[in-house]
Amino acid sequence: QVQLVESGGGLVQAGGSLRLSCAASGRTFSSYTMGWFRQAPGKEREFVAAITWTDDNTAYADSVKGRFTVSRDNAKNTVYLQMNSLKPEDTAIYYCAARSGALLRRSREQYDYWGQGTQVTVSS
Repeated sequence: QVQLVESGGGLVQAGGSLRLSCAASGRTFSSYTMGWFRQAPGKEREFVAAITWTDDNTAYADSVKGRFTVSRDNAKNTVYLQMNSLKPEDTAIYYCAARSGALLRRSREQYDYWGQGTQVTVSS
C-alpha cells in the first residue's frame, strides 16, 4: 500500500516562504512521478508542480513558476515544495500525489495515490 504524508503547512504573511514535504512509503518510487496539487475553498483541485524520481525533469503551473521549486531526496523517499514570495491567492490545501511512470502529467486524474493534504494560509 502506497502512503504519502505531507507536512510543513502553516500560516505565513504575504512575501514569506514555506517548505512542504511529502514522505512516500510502500514501494520503490524510482519509476514514479510525484506531483503537488492545491485546492482552495470553492475551487477545483489544480496542478502546482511535478517531478520525476529518476532525473531532474520538472513542471510548474504558470501561477507559481519562478516562485516555487519542487525537488526530491531519493534516499529519504521524500519530495519537497519550496514556496517563496507567497501570495494570499496561494492559500489552499496542498496535496502530494504519485503516479506510475516517468512522464510529467498535470491532470489530477492521472495520479494514482494521494496524501491527506496540508493547509497553507497566506495572510495579506
